[in-house]
Amino acid sequence: MRICVCTVVHHPEDARILHRQIRALLDAGHEVTYIAPFRACNVTPWPSVTPVDVPRATGRRRLRSLRAARTALTRHGLYADVVLLHDPELLLALPRALRRDRHAAGRGPGGEYGGPVRPVVVWDVHEDTAAALTAKGWVPRPLRPLLRPYVRGLEARAERRYRLILAEPGYRVRFAYDHPVVPNTTYVGDQPPPAPDDRRVVYVGQLSRARGTADMIALARVLHAEGIAVELIGAADPDVRPQLREAQREGVLRWYGFVPNDRALRIAEGALAGLALLHDEPNYRHSMPTKVVEYMAHGVPVITTPVPPAVDIVGPSGCGIIVPFQDRAATLRAVRRLRDDAELRAGMGKRGYDAARERFHWPVHAQRFVRQLESWSSAPMLTVPAGEPRPTERAE
Repeated sequence: MRICVCTVVHHPEDARILHRQIRALLDAGHEVTYIAPFRACNVTPWPSVTPVDVPRATGRRRLRSLRAARTALTRHGLYADVVLLHDPELLLALPRALRRDRHAAGRGPGGEYGGPVRPVVVWDVHEDTAAALTAKGWVPRPLRPLLRPYVRGLEARAERRYRLILAEPGYRVRFAYDHPVVPNTTYVGDQPPPAPDDRRVVYVGQLSRARGTADMIALARVLHAEGIAVELIGAADPDVRPQLREAQREGVLRWYGFVPNDRALRIAEGALAGLALLHDEPNYRHSMPTKVVEYMAHGVPVITTPVPPAVDIVGPSGCGIIVPFQDRAATLRAVRRLRDDAELRAGMGKRGYDAARERFHWPVHAQRFVRQLESWSSAPMLTVPAGEPRPTERAE
């Protein structure tokens, strides 16, 4: 297959897009054209992909990026077998030739079902976009409730026209029909990682207010005086960057900025705890925090707030400590408990690794992901008569 992958919002080295999905496609022998903001993020593309650079969409500055994406998709997407979109904004930027009703286009003049239409357009649904509006500081607050119905309408139209992949089972309730789930899992090594013995607490992921950045900065100020380092690994939203820079200048924490996922997790390995201090936001209530699984895979005990998907993982596996939302005192107690009890943190690290190896090893899901795209690329596109449910689209 020839696959055209496109994002203008995500970093080109995004773990789901590059390190999981594109890597899986390349390993399966497929050709990948990757449209992404390489120059804006100072990224050298992998030599195994065909890179197409576009401006990055940030905050309210998105129109230039979407125009560039439309041009790139016109030039490269029309020659692909599959166009894989990773941003909801790109549904608005698709060139006209890709915006047909893909399910109706496969029907012949006599009503018979013809062959597949090229290219097949697939939207990879990463988040609950409408719910996430409350956490996007660049969206004016008075507009947020007005935009939600529009976003839901955009999703419904996309479901009628294109194929969908969901990152979470909880996203199914937003759609009328069934769609395959390709979860955000991770690579889990064959051998258990070293015991978590470093006097470090780590965080891996995007830094924002809703992801607990202020809580982690406050935690770092206390732990620094106790000889425990706090290391934050990830890009930061504009509204939290000044506080991070100030804390780093004071020497109370280390902020690495964006680091490719594989390197970031190597840095995290050995830490006494991995933080996942998400706030109680609608978008997080049914989204598995990928960082929780990544900490587990690297033998790092987890300290997480009680977002339901994290509770469902950490509680049964016994791989971490659950603390109340925005409760800095409880988080501090959890860190001290792990610092003072080597047996506890070693046990949590081992149980986390074992659970991750059993349930969240990406190569298992990678095979299903690749097979799903292959089947869509080769199968006829069925027309569903009005009023009848569409056949399910679930990965094996």
